[in-house]
Amino acid sequence: MAFFTSEYECKLDAKGRLVLPAKIKVNLPEASSTELVLRRGFEPHLIVYPMLEYKKIHNKISSLSEFNAEQRKLKRNFFRSIATVELDSAGRFLIPKSMLAHAKLEKEAIVVGMGNTIEIWNPEVYEDYLINDPSEYSELAQRFLDE
Repeated sequence: MAFFTSEYECKLDAKGRLVLPAKIKVNLPEASSTELVLRRGFEPHLIVYPMLEYKKIHNKISSLSEFNAEQRKLKRNFFRSIATVELDSAGRFLIPKSMLAHAKLEKEAIVVGMGNTIEIWNPEVYEDYLINDPSEYSELAQRFLDE
């Protein structure tokens, strides 16, 4: 199982490649250490899955019914937002242009470990999606983590 934490400031090269931070790369599962799946996030960011983690979600989405209009719509939108990428020998991967546009990525990026996935954000956009009020953070932690 993957275990990703922390946030990292990264740069994109002129071709739209991102070097995966070493502390993220070392936590990739051995079986999917070079093959990753990118997905457009619900917010303007990208989600990176090690192949093993992606297959769990893939199986759930694939099992949705083609005879149910809502499930078909979810399936269509989910699968259209996916790209498989390979890490090169320098630990870089190419982000497709449509995904760069979705996440508003240009030269700078914030890479965030999210447990079993990784998020890639434009640094300016990322700030809008963080909790800046300590009491709100505490309330959410209590609501979702307190048993």
